[in-house]
Amino acid sequence: MASRPGPRLVVTVCDAAGGPVRVPGLAAWLVGIAPRAAVGTLTLVITTDRRIRTLNRIWRGLDKATDVLSFPAGDDPGPARHLGDLVISRETAARQARHEGHPLATELRVLALHGLLHLLGYDHERDSGRMARIERRLRRQGGLPAGLIERHPAQT
Repeated sequence: MASRPGPRLVVTVCDAAGGPVRVPGLAAWLVGIAPRAAVGTLTLVITTDRRIRTLNRIWRGLDKATDVLSFPAGDDPGPARHLGDLVISRETAARQARHEGHPLATELRVLALHGLLHLLGYDHERDSGRMARIERRLRRQGGLPAGLIERHPAQT
């Protein structure tokens, strides 16, 4: 009997200290919607505005909270092929969800998908719309409303 292969993408969801975070269905949804190129592992950190502001200041020189940050593993992702880390501010996501009129769970999915595409090397600021097209297709497949690029084309 042939063994069944494991998932091509493994998502770990945690807080900034590595502890478990309750976000039902987020990891499974992201695994299910991820493009074929998403092979390996990624860590999705759910944190606070304060923590993401610090990260944004350190890594991007922007002294403000943001919704999602992507930290690709780089050219040498290691033997387990770690794609990188996503950091999402639950507080910013909650505000954006209220503004967009959908549940926090939906906003977390929008942000996780956007961040995953960045980990895979897409860059909507420089790729002539390629990331936007892929994100739009995957959002539709995943049943999501407008993504970050459509909401704020010049700001994301």
